[in-house]
Amino acid sequence: MTTDLQDYSHKRFNILTGEWVLVSPHRAKRPWQGQNEAVSKEVRPSYDESCYLCAGNTRINGEQNPKYEDVFVFTNDFAALQNDSKTFQIEDGLLIAHSEQGICKVVCFSPDHSKSLADMDPKDITKVVKAWQHEYETLGANPNINYVQIFENKGPVMGCSNPHPHGQIWSQSTLPNEVEKKDKQQQAYYDKNKRSLLGEYLNQELEKQERIIFENDSFAILIPFWAVWPFETMIVPKTPQNNILEMTDKESSLFAEAISVITKAYDRLFNTSFPYSSGIHQAPTNGKDNNHWHWHMSFYPPLLRSATVKKFMVGYEMFGSPQRDITAEIATQKLKELI
Repeated sequence: MTTDLQDYSHKRFNILTGEWVLVSPHRAKRPWQGQNEAVSKEVRPSYDESCYLCAGNTRINGEQNPKYEDVFVFTNDFAALQNDSKTFQIEDGLLIAHSEQGICKVVCFSPDHSKSLADMDPKDITKVVKAWQHEYETLGANPNINYVQIFENKGPVMGCSNPHPHGQIWSQSTLPNEVEKKDKQQQAYYDKNKRSLLGEYLNQELEKQERIIFENDSFAILIPFWAVWPFETMIVPKTPQNNILEMTDKESSLFAEAISVITKAYDRLFNTSFPYSSGIHQAPTNGKDNNHWHWHMSFYPPLLRSATVKKFMVGYEMFGSPQRDITAEIATQKLKELI
């Protein structure tokens, strides 16, 4: 990798969204005089009688959770999308609104209140993967559902309202913004080259080995060349697959291993339970030929220099474009040392 990318300001192109990120490596050398926060020393019990997600407890809507022993999925009691909402469309000059329907689920990863994915055994994470596959297939079979978004917010800083290990699935009738961008970019490349955009990119990364953190027989973990967040990572199948249903049982286990590896490395980085938002982007469930899609899972963690120094998206990033100081290559070295 040319040293220019480590010494001088430049822009990097995100091939999946068609957008740019400003990189300012020289700024990483400046002293930090911004906000610091206390590191949480909380040690959670394996069961919390006041937790709405713990096995056997009663949720706020009065429903009782079963005494589940591994993964538990239920319809969100405070869903952002309504399955039975009225269909309408408003186009009053420049005032435009369309109704949106959907189904939202909560996925409890484990009955153990104290564990995150980083604390779970890969075989137990495989059960979570299987639950994701089941929900993607079941929700996607609904004719009113055209996209299924699987994601997790970990930690209070990411807006997580309950510390019990869990993620969410929002499924809806149209494609959300980020997915629509990736759909168009991958479609354009596939139409021109008859090959997977992300597959071609991954082959280049595997050859260079500059941003690869970990790989097994079926998956690679890397920091994207265009990453926005300081320690942003992506898990990518080595063989192009449209969605997570295309994984074999062995590949599901290897995917779980990759999740285990990166979440454990995150916790070691600053010796804290590392916050992040993670999500899987995959083919829409709209009944179309989505062969241009190559699914992947991204992790967007906000921590920058320590467990108490966060990356804030403010100023130029709100009014111009995303910007980062630490380069993807330096971040790769730091994470790779922890695996």
